[in-house]
Amino acid sequence: MTQATTGAPAERTTARRRRTTAPGTGRTRLAVTLLVLTALLAVSATAGLAIGSVRVPPAQVWGIVTHALGADWREPDWSRARETIVVDVRAPRVLLGAVTGAGLAVIGTALQALVRNPLAEPYLLGVSSGASLGAVSVIVFGVTLFGPLSLPAAAFAGALGALLLVYATARTGGRITSSRLVLSGVAIAAVLTALLDLLLLTTDRGNEARAVLAWTLGGLGGTDWGTVWLPATALLLGAGALMAQARNLNLLLAGEEAATTMGLDVARFRARLFVLLSLVTGVLVAAAGPIGFVGLMMPHIVRLFVGGDHRRVLPTAALGGAVFLVWADIAARTVAAPTEIPVGVLTALCGGPFFLWLMRRDARRGTEGGVA
Repeated sequence: MTQATTGAPAERTTARRRRTTAPGTGRTRLAVTLLVLTALLAVSATAGLAIGSVRVPPAQVWGIVTHALGADWREPDWSRARETIVVDVRAPRVLLGAVTGAGLAVIGTALQALVRNPLAEPYLLGVSSGASLGAVSVIVFGVTLFGPLSLPAAAFAGALGALLLVYATARTGGRITSSRLVLSGVAIAAVLTALLDLLLLTTDRGNEARAVLAWTLGGLGGTDWGTVWLPATALLLGAGALMAQARNLNLLLAGEEAATTMGLDVARFRARLFVLLSLVTGVLVAAAGPIGFVGLMMPHIVRLFVGGDHRRVLPTAALGGAVFLVWADIAARTVAAPTEIPVGVLTALCGGPFFLWLMRRDARRGTEGGVA
């Protein structure tokens, strides 16, 4: 009895200390993680600009970059060919890789909260397949209704339609299970991919069909500065909107009933974010093709370092996704040189085993039950 009496105050004191020190510790961990990832992104970008069929020393890379930005007025000690390679060939590609990786990671983070499923991500849920079908339809049929924005607009429409279809198919009796959601996504993705293949096989544009078929594997080759501005804008606006809704994403983790009790209109909030995520996904797919598993892996990895609060997970996942896809593209260019491997193939080789591990982990934890 005495031990219980004396132990209780000690336990309360320990709990009180944890509550007071945890926020500060969490902020420090977040700051350190963001600082490390930012440094890794700078190193990754330098490597992406330096590595290739023509190797450029890192110091010379930064000299070329600062000279191109007008921050270095010294006489260049590099050839014009190297400057063209770094500024006009590799820099847009590296930037698009960072933007696409960050965007896919952010989209995956938000999707996992919206549908309350740790396996959710654009590729697995068929969203990327819908965006691909919309984009390819514009290319094959030569639709130019919205001018240069016709491709992203069609990709957005396809992504939104696929996401709504998967969600409606998986939701039965007001509940969704992990297996039903993933199976619905896989089935609808298979149908959309079959339609895309049929479209390519029956088109009269043979050379164009081969180029589009390579694009459907996901890749950053052939990127120029005109390709980058729209995905970068979509990422900035989308990530900013999601950061503003981070508290509501946190509420959804507790379930729809709890979120409604806290004053969140779940149906309206979910509908708005479905449109936003489909828009960003469509723009990214239109620029880089369907690249899978980045949105699955990054949120789970960064939660190990910063916890589950979306105010911390979203920026951390964005940086992690950018670093990952830049290095995946470097590997795609160099592993089988002079042949270039589609970057989507490499992300699938990394993400497939991760997906299987995640399923086994959740099965052991018994998280296969319904999701409201």
